[in-house]
Amino acid sequence: MDVIRELPEIFEELAQKKQQSFLTVKEYKDKGIPVIGAYCSYFPRELALAMGAIPIGLCSSSDETIEIAEKTIPKEICPLIKSSYGYAVSDRCPYFYFSDLVVGETTCDGKKKMYEMLAEFKEVYVMNLPNTQSEEALRLWTKEIIRFKEYLEEHFNLVITEEDLQKAVRLSNEQRRAMKRIYETMKLNPAPMTGKELFTVLYGSKYNLDFQNQIGDMNHLADEILKRYEEKEKTERQIRILITGCPMGGDTEKLIDIIEECGGTAVAFENCTGVKAIDRMIEEDSDDIYRAIAERYLGIGCSIMTPNHNRIELVGRMIDEYQVDGVIEMILTGCHSTAMESISISQFVNEEKHIPYIAVTTNYSQADRESLKVRIEAFVEMLS
Repeated sequence: MDVIRELPEIFEELAQKKQQSFLTVKEYKDKGIPVIGAYCSYFPRELALAMGAIPIGLCSSSDETIEIAEKTIPKEICPLIKSSYGYAVSDRCPYFYFSDLVVGETTCDGKKKMYEMLAEFKEVYVMNLPNTQSEEALRLWTKEIIRFKEYLEEHFNLVITEEDLQKAVRLSNEQRRAMKRIYETMKLNPAPMTGKELFTVLYGSKYNLDFQNQIGDMNHLADEILKRYEEKEKTERQIRILITGCPMGGDTEKLIDIIEECGGTAVAFENCTGVKAIDRMIEEDSDDIYRAIAERYLGIGCSIMTPNHNRIELVGRMIDEYQVDGVIEMILTGCHSTAMESISISQFVNEEKHIPYIAVTTNYSQADRESLKVRIEAFVEMLS
């Protein structure tokens, strides 16, 4: 990245990464490099990297494919599942189209059934994810990591060595550390950028498929953000908001827009698109690399886990470190696990952290934008 450019210009470039990466994926395919698609943060991408494949997140966050999906899938199902299936069945997601394999996981029941449907026209491998974070669950998940590795070796006719995995782990950890450097600039008060700009970095960077190049870009951007922060005049105190709940991206970015239109700043994202996906590292010097990978991924605090102590710990840590004034939880319609867990999250935020909390239920449509704005505007005003 050129240091003389303004930061908004760099953010705009990151926002365009997804569109540009469509062509990059095709180039990889033309070179015979495997492409492995996934929908979830539990996907152990290091195994794909270790075999020389390109791991890529699949399209799942637009209202435009909901109607297509509803020709087959019940309308009551959550929009993330409907959007994912609509993209896949209509060939509107180039990443899905070019994927040699789609990897699923047994998180929610709706996604499990969607994977059955995708398998009718795509090669799909489903990993059996335990829904608890116990020692026995870790043993099971470690075996599942090894089973997945053996499947990749057989399916692609190759060998994945422990040395390959160690290299992939170091690369992934380096990438996570670079992303955390940018993310953690938001601990500064006032924040050095808007929540929308931060989310653009988080969401856009995952479509930079040259991972070594991405690490350099992210570290450079972090340096630039900190340098320019020191040089600019500081603004008045901000209303600092933590967003938690269901995965964000695409059409649900409306929530960030509304918060910042109402005078707040979304300084932190606990959900999968945010810090949850990059907070934990894999132990690089472990004697058992498979267990180390399993431990890192099983530790993700998704609401499908029960009990979900890791999410509570992460939310609490972020409230403190990012000097959060209030928490907004985004629940997608039909997401029962997040809706139920919002009870314990609200109790923790209100009673233990002693700050205000609000939950909003939405989907990928823009039809509820004004009603959301009324609630969020009142929430932000209360924090002023």
